[in-house]
This record gives sequence, structure tokens and C-alpha cells, in this order.
Amino acid sequence: MHYPRRGFLQLAGAAALSALPRAARAETYPTRPVQMIVDLPAGLAPDVAARLIAPALSQRLGQSVVVENRPGAGGNIGAEYVVRAAPDGYTLLAAISGNAANVALYPNLSFDFARDIAPVAFIGYTPFVLAVTPSLPAKTAAELIAYARANPGKINMASAGIGTAPHLAGELFKMLADVNLVHVPYRTNYMPDLLAGQVQMSFVALAPAIGYLRAGKLRGLAVTSAKRLPAVPDIPPLGDVVPGYEGSGWLGIGAPRNTPTPIIDKLNTEINAVIAEPAMQERMVGLGIEPEAMTPAQYGKVILEATEKWAKVIKFAKISIE
Repeated sequence: MHYPRRGFLQLAGAAALSALPRAARAETYPTRPVQMIVDLPAGLAPDVAARLIAPALSQRLGQSVVVENRPGAGGNIGAEYVVRAAPDGYTLLAAISGNAANVALYPNLSFDFARDIAPVAFIGYTPFVLAVTPSLPAKTAAELIAYARANPGKINMASAGIGTAPHLAGELFKMLADVNLVHVPYRTNYMPDLLAGQVQMSFVALAPAIGYLRAGKLRGLAVTSAKRLPAVPDIPPLGDVVPGYEGSGWLGIGAPRNTPTPIIDKLNTEINAVIAEPAMQERMVGLGIEPEAMTPAQYGKVILEATEKWAKVIKFAKISIE
């Protein structure tokens, strides 16, 4: 078919423009502030980490990164907000391992975290410490397992709630170590009861517990990470006693599905640069986060593995959210 010269040029121009948006958006992105959603209440480690990262990321992007808390329903309210946002890189999620577990915990969710959130950048692992009250006659994880088997159902394991990452870490321990522990979920801070011995053990976040561990008010028997932690080097990994055990949470950054790859790659590069700064690494470790840079594909693998892993634990423990 023969086109007049003017018509041909118009068609060629239109075709060129249609090919430009993704690349052009990535080159100019961002041109306005970026919103980072935290699906937990303010003050918790993921929120503090997001607020540490945001100013440094703002400097690198040349636009403000604004942190906003949208807690509720175990993190599902904030996650769904990001799922429904435009896939343009201006709405991000400070994602946690609990988001992956929620797929099994909440079977009626209107979205699938692994499918609907694009992995952008990994921030780091958030290990827990298996801590017991000093009155419990167990000095090691092996002794705890032996004591629990000899006294089934007599050890109370506290957590901050059903389906939380520390709760799931404890259920994984029960499953792999074959011990009968009584889970006691709290709506408020359980630490006073743990310190007083009213509950005997918990998988605790490192940052708020480290002072009690160093003062001898709690006894740390193991960490949930695959290796020892610099902050508590004398506490061995639980996997040394329970083969195959690894029960750490994690923190990363996600975006709505179909966010252009060039934008995701740009964010990944800048976020990795932020967490590589020595001062930032020091702050992260102080929060109980073990920083680790990953590509989006590597982080995506972490999400898929966590989704499968915690679904098995949730099924084994018959955990349900009322």
C-alpha cells in the first residue's frame, strides 16, 4: 500500500512514540515524589528501616521518598494498596516475610503477593533469637529439646500474635524438632511475662531483646539464621542442632506487578547502593537486620521459597486466622 509522504511520516512518528514510553519513563523517572508503604505500625523494625532508607534513596533519586504506614489485617491492607496502585514506580511496598506467609494464612485474599508484587530490592534478613527465661533448666537448644520432650505441653511459647514471623519460626522449630510447646499469642507486649517466667520461651527480635540477653535477664539458646550473628556471636544457629532449620524473617522492597523493568532495575541499583554504605549497614545491624544486596530475580526466588516454606508450616501447625 502506498502512503502519501506526510501520512507515512505521521505513522512512523506514532510508531516511534509508542516504543518510547517505557524507556523514556525509566530515563526520566522519578519526576515526582515516591511513596513507600509500610504495612505495619510505626516504630517496628521494618518501619524504622524504611525511614532510614528513604532519605538516602531520596538523595540518589533526586525526588522525595515518603514513608506512609498502612497497617492492618496482618499487613494485607498495605500490601493490597500497593497491588492496586499504578505500576509506574511511584508506589512501593516495604515488604516483609509475613506477606509471603499470608497467602496461606488468609485463603480468601483478593490478591496473591508472589504474583501481584514485583520484587525490586532485598534489604536484609531479620533473624530471631530463641530466648528462654533463666528459670528454665536448659542452657542449650539441645537441652531445651530434651526438656520439652520429657515435659510435653508444659513449656509456653509467647509471640506477638498468631501468624506473625516469630510465631511461624516457633512452629517450624516444633515441626522439625518434634516438640510439643504451647503457643501463647499476645495482643500486647509479652516481654514482662517472659522476663518474669510466666511464659518460658519465645523467638524474639534481636534489637529489643539484646539488652536483656547481655544482662542475663534472658538466655539466648540459638539464632534462627543459618550463621552466627555479629551482634551475638556466642549464640549458635538453631540449625546446628535441628538440621535444616532456618527461620529468619526478611525485609525487601516491592512494586505493583507490571512496573516497567527499567524502573525496577534503576530502583534496585540505587537501593543496593544505599544499603552498601557502611554507616547504613551499621544502623541496619543495630535494628537486628542482616543487610544483603540481591537482584530482583534473586529476591523473587526468596519470595517464592518463603511462600512455599511457610505454607507447609501453617498446614502442619493447623494455623488459622479467625
